[in-house]
Amino acid sequence: MSSDLKSTTKRGLIWSAIERFGTQGVQFVFAVVLARLLSPEAYGIIAMPMVFLALAQIFIDSGFSSALVRKPDLTESDLSTAFYFNIVVGVVCYLILYVLSPFIADFYETPILSDLLKVTSLTVLFNPLCIVQQTILTKKIDFKTQAKVSLLTTVLAGVVGIIMAFKGYGVWALVVQQVGSAFARVVALWYLSSWRPQAQWSSDSFHYLWNYGCKLLASGVLDTVYNNIYPIVIGKFYSAGSLGVYTRAQHFADLPSMNITGVLQRVTFPVLSSIQNEDDRLARNYRQLLKLSAFVVFPLMAMLAGISEPMIRILLGEQWIETVLLLQIICFAKILYPIHAINLNLLQVKGRSDLFLRLEIIKKIIGVSIMIYTIPRGLVMMASGMVVTSFLCLIINTYYSGKLIRVGYFVQMKDIMPTMIICLLMSALMLIISKIIPNIYCQFLMSGLLGVLFYVGAARLFLKEQYDYVLSLVKNKKSN
Repeated sequence: MSSDLKSTTKRGLIWSAIERFGTQGVQFVFAVVLARLLSPEAYGIIAMPMVFLALAQIFIDSGFSSALVRKPDLTESDLSTAFYFNIVVGVVCYLILYVLSPFIADFYETPILSDLLKVTSLTVLFNPLCIVQQTILTKKIDFKTQAKVSLLTTVLAGVVGIIMAFKGYGVWALVVQQVGSAFARVVALWYLSSWRPQAQWSSDSFHYLWNYGCKLLASGVLDTVYNNIYPIVIGKFYSAGSLGVYTRAQHFADLPSMNITGVLQRVTFPVLSSIQNEDDRLARNYRQLLKLSAFVVFPLMAMLAGISEPMIRILLGEQWIETVLLLQIICFAKILYPIHAINLNLLQVKGRSDLFLRLEIIKKIIGVSIMIYTIPRGLVMMASGMVVTSFLCLIINTYYSGKLIRVGYFVQMKDIMPTMIICLLMSALMLIISKIIPNIYCQFLMSGLLGVLFYVGAARLFLKEQYDYVLSLVKNKKSN
């Protein structure tokens, strides 16, 4: 990377990581407290309507955020047009959810969902009000401001949720936590951002944003339905308690995989977009990002699988013990998530949202087919099917990367396989240690410590390029 690009990337990665992991760390603490105050059934109920809220958010954005970030000559007309479009779609989505809420409650045979969804859907009205402000900050690679907003709103919403849980409001504590966080985010971003919408609408701006974003919208709808299809099926064919156990396992697995990937995507998309027409340079930087992603995410997922049993027993208690096996399996289903995401990110950088959509359709057909086969065979088999799907989809996601910049499946496997092998050995070592030591606190500490020492030692010997780069990021942060 050039020195300017490298400096920008480092700064963006550091602040984006602070925002993501600072926020997730705070959320994790609140989630542990709430999980001890609330039952798995409460978490199952709140998870049932999440697919509808996620779909609404996809329609509200419609790929416009990515289009704004990618557009080199951004104008005030572009920003204002996106803002008003987001609000109109948000209002429409809220009205649809309000009308459908009793039917959704009937589908899940859970009457409380009718009133719960009407309140939770208020986030659909709040989120459109700050999408453009957040997109502007992302385009400027200003994640410092976003970190302040996320930490503040997470703390405020978490405190309110815990107070309500203590007072016996049950699942409504989780509802108010979500809605309060969305509202506080709007207030904070408007206060910290200098941008304000102008009274203008541009047909040219809308056509540009829509032509780029519509395929991302279709891909987002497919991806959101697919990612939430497991909770839908579990909520319908199993109990609310089973859904609560599954969502807790998924939540723990998402902490490292989804959040680190989110950090990398948010920073690398504007950075790679700046060199989108320099294929050789793009390919070099792209491979570095793949190696870095694997170096950071793979060991965290493997370590999470290795310490899952003592961790769940200590943090959540025995009522959540069914989460352990599901968590271990889902960790290996999610371990390749950053590699999938970066491959798809390349298509957006190259402006090939048509290929993005094509890949999403193919992958979802494969995933749904495997899910249908595993549904009657229980939650463990469903989670195992997710692992198979992830590894099959990697072959599909890397196809166009090979075509566009000659970084295909075999090149990528060569880059990430050493990290994968080391992490699998580390996870096996941690599981063995956990079985030998009887005390759960000693299991947690010893397996975690030995796992870290094993990975760091192996990384210094066999993954020196990635090890030195991450070390330079840490040293740079300390010097700053």
